[in-house]
Order: sequence, then C-alpha cells, then structure tokens
Amino acid sequence: MLKVEDKKSRTHSRVPSDAKEFHEVTKRDALKQLERELDKLIETSPADKKDAFREEMTSFAGLFGRFLQEDGPSVAWNRIEKLPEGAVKDYSHLQTPTNNDQIRLMLNKLVVVKLNGGLGTSMGCHGPKSVIPVRNDLTFLDLTVQQIESLNKTYNANVPLVLMNSFNTDEDTEKIVRKYKGFQVNIYSFNQSAFPRHGDFYESFQKSGLLKQFINEGREYLFLSNIDNLGATIDLGILNRLVGETDGVCHEFVMEVTDKTRADVKGGTLIQYENKLRLLEIAQVPNEHVDEFKSVKTFKFFNTNNIWAKLDAIERVLNEKSMNTEIIVNNKTLDNGLRVIQLETAVGAAMKCFENAIGINVPRSRFLPVKKTSDLLLVMSNLYHLKSGSLVMSPQRMFPTTPLVKLGDNHFSKVKEFLGRFANIPDIIELDHLTVSGDVTFGRGVSLRGTVIIIANHGDRIDIPPGAILENKIVSGNLRILDH
Repeated sequence: MLKVEDKKSRTHSRVPSDAKEFHEVTKRDALKQLERELDKLIETSPADKKDAFREEMTSFAGLFGRFLQEDGPSVAWNRIEKLPEGAVKDYSHLQTPTNNDQIRLMLNKLVVVKLNGGLGTSMGCHGPKSVIPVRNDLTFLDLTVQQIESLNKTYNANVPLVLMNSFNTDEDTEKIVRKYKGFQVNIYSFNQSAFPRHGDFYESFQKSGLLKQFINEGREYLFLSNIDNLGATIDLGILNRLVGETDGVCHEFVMEVTDKTRADVKGGTLIQYENKLRLLEIAQVPNEHVDEFKSVKTFKFFNTNNIWAKLDAIERVLNEKSMNTEIIVNNKTLDNGLRVIQLETAVGAAMKCFENAIGINVPRSRFLPVKKTSDLLLVMSNLYHLKSGSLVMSPQRMFPTTPLVKLGDNHFSKVKEFLGRFANIPDIIELDHLTVSGDVTFGRGVSLRGTVIIIANHGDRIDIPPGAILENKIVSGNLRILDH
C-alpha cells in the first residue's frame, strides 16, 4: 500500500546520483525481495527436503541475478558471422559399420537421455506427456524403450535409458517404469530443478551422480533429445562419427540440425560468433531483425534439439564452472490473463563451451515432435509404419517431407475430442496441406490428397462421409450425413 505524504515533509533515504546508479539500486532491491520470498517458500518445505529445496531456490536466485545484470542482447547482431566451411557436416557422408562386434562396442559407450519433464495438459491429458498413446496404443515412453531394447537385443549391447523428470512428472514416471522391469533396458531417472529449464540438464545430471557413474563404466557419449520427438532414435552413423573419430578430431558436442522451413520460426539456429559455434534462439533476436532471422535464405538450419555430447567433457566444463549459457526471456500470458516473464536456458546453448563442436545436417525424419493433435494425426496415419519402436515413413509417399496440417483449436486441440472426430485416421499418403476449422467430423476410410481446406463456420457442421476422396478441394458451409 502506497503512502502519500506532504511534499515538505517527504524525505528520501537515498538519492541516486544518476540513472545508472538508480538502475543498480533497483536491481539489488529486486534481487533482495526475491530472496526474501524464496526464504519464505523454503520454510514451508518438509524438513527432509529443505536442504535440497534451498539449493534449488539458490540456483534460481542466481539465474535471476544474472538476468538483472545483463545489459542488452547476449549476441550483437552485426557481429554474427557466416558458418565456416565444415561447421555443419553432411549426414549422407556418414558411414554406418556393418560388423556386429564393432556396433556392440560403440553402443556400450553410449547413454541415451530423454527430457521427460513436460505434462500433457496442453493436449487435454493428465500426467506426464510421455504416457500419451501415439501409435497402436503405445506411448512415447513405450516406443523409446522398444527402440533401445531392440538395439540391445540385436547387438547384445547394454545401452541405458535415462529420464530427466520434473517435479511434475517424477512420481508418476517412477510408477510407470516398473512395467519395463523384464525388458532388456536399464532405466535410470533424476529430477531437474524445481524451476524446469532444459539448460539445467548438465548440472542436474552431475548432481544425480549418474554422470560420474557412466564415466566410471567406460561410457563416452550421451545422446539427448525430447521424449516427444519420435524421430530422435539412436543413429549408428552419427555414433560411429563420434566414437570412431573418423576425421582424427574429437568432437565434444554435436547438434543435429535440419533444413529450415518457413514453419520453423520459433526454433533456434546455428551461428558463428566470436569464433565459436553458438545456438541463436528467436527470443534473443532484436525486434528489427526478426524477419531476417525467419528467412530460410539467411539462416538455413534449424535446431532439432537432438544433441550428442562427450561425458568427460561435460564433467570438465562443469568443474571449471565455464558453462554460462544465455538466458532466454519469454513473455507469457497465463490463463487468467496475467502477463509474466519466464526465464529459460536452452540445453543447446552449451555448444559454445565445448571443443570442436559441429552440426550435422540430418534428414527431416529425425525431427518428428508431437506438440499438438495436428502432429498426432501425422504419426497415427498410414504415412508411417512401426518398426522396433521407430516410425518409418511409408515408401508409397512420393516426397520425404510431411504434410502441413492445421487443425482448429476450438474443436481439435484436446486428444479425446480429436479422436472423437475421426472414425479412423484418413489416408494422407498423397496429402500436401490440410486445414480444418470448426465443427467437422470424418467418416471411416476418408482419403485426403493434395491441398484440402475444410471450414465449418460458426453454427454449421460438416460431416465428411465414409469413403470420401477429397483432392485439392475446399469444403465450406454445412454438410450433414444423417443415419436412416
């Protein structure tokens, strides 16, 4: 509550001498206020978890302090350089070993880590997103376990799976993984910070003790990806490139990138800055350069968030305390209309901290995330078939790219409602673009080809009849199929 006093009696305990000092004072006050609020939160935590919670709060206060001290963008736009030759390797030039013994030795040097901190609430589901059924009633987690077990069985290897959970997903995930007890996969898990940020992975991984454990076991590399990216499978060609050091250079960090499209406006891209490869996110781009950043001509590559990193290099960088990743500031609007600032760090931003970091330009098939029901439509369709837990594109598809699908938020955004609008998933082998808006349902055996746009205006309903073939069609108005 503000108190207004007479001008004559009003005094100031401190009067900043200039604008710079004033800003410094306000920053210190903001940090102190945050620390006081965090102390209050710590006191409410259970006694047996208080030390761990205090450590988390201290970590967040440190991040907030860094945010307050940063003046201007972390990257000066006019100092961004073109990527040097050889910075991004061509995937097609990679060699995959055929000797089973060699493959087994490679796999036994690998750890697979999946970021498993997200909830399925944005798609109308409860619990961890990783337990949403995506294909043949199999979940993201089911498919991941199947993929790794298949490799372990085929090559008599022992690739472990590590899940980085959040406080939102940890308890449920621990219960779910019990069903994999008889599988040929060792599953580990650890928690990220109480304020989930992908960039926390490295420090949280070290604190869990797993980093040291795997190094002591003789493992050399980890493969890290989002658990909802169904294209992020173990690639023996990339692993061979790293473990085999085919060019005589030890690459401590590899980022999988793919050709950028106009749809990839939010993701990060590789740049050269101060003689280091770095990840540039759109949230770091000055407003006047956003259009340039989105250009597929200027910035050709898109970060898939599939990352390979050398375990002992991670340990070295952490021990040297040289992993100072950029803070990404995202403006969010909550459901209640409140606008907040979210501080994040990106796991790929650590690239600049490692020696001989490179990118590998992988096929788009290695980036198949399921963020919305429009993505779910693709992975559930006849566009793919399932092989040992991996989705493989149908050979009947003439182009390797996936169709662009846009489904209206009001009627399709939640998984349950989405499934209720399809008697079965349409044939989309020859589909290029699909836009659906409004109250629309699909009968069994529908085929969609070319560009299809279906718009049901407010108050109207469109029922696409069973067996319908829509090719380069626009459907609008009101179309009801009534049972007799």
